[in-house]
Amino acid sequence: MKYLIVGLGNIGQEYELTRHNIGFLILDRLADNNKIDFSLNRLAETAELKYKGRQLFLVKPTTFMNLSGKAVAYWMQHLKIPKENVLVLVDDLALPFGNMRLRPKGSSAGHNGLKNIELVLATQDYPRLRFGIGNNFSKGHQADFVLSRFDKVEFEELPPKMDKSIEIIQAFCTLGIEKTMSLFND
Repeated sequence: MKYLIVGLGNIGQEYELTRHNIGFLILDRLADNNKIDFSLNRLAETAELKYKGRQLFLVKPTTFMNLSGKAVAYWMQHLKIPKENVLVLVDDLALPFGNMRLRPKGSSAGHNGLKNIELVLATQDYPRLRFGIGNNFSKGHQADFVLSRFDKVEFEELPPKMDKSIEIIQAFCTLGIEKTMSLFND
């Protein structure tokens, strides 16, 4: 069985450790843990790993956040992976820092990366793992907040939270979304 695991983020050094790039950060950690490297391919940096008989294709779109759907659609089609075997990793302002919520479908909740995926795929019906980044910003400063780096305390707390994300990804690929949601969703 094949799975497409898509981490959302923005390319470029200035975005590297920002809240909006948590999808990239989680996939980088997963790749490091498995001693695999990403390579530059069409519309994305990609890596492949095997886990319990499954093929996981890791994708970090190089299209910038607002055009993520183009990369998702291309890799789904290229690898012939159905939308139920796609998992999008995304930051979420509505969840407290480090809280995670796995969903089989849903709205974009104003997230530009998810909006574009919905537009390109013409559906909201694809799994996503929302990673809470909190909402500690004043009115009108949402963009500044998501594009800012994690603070010192958050940065120290990130590794175990990213490891939990990786557990969720692995469970999604082996146990299915329903069982994984019952095990991990708060």
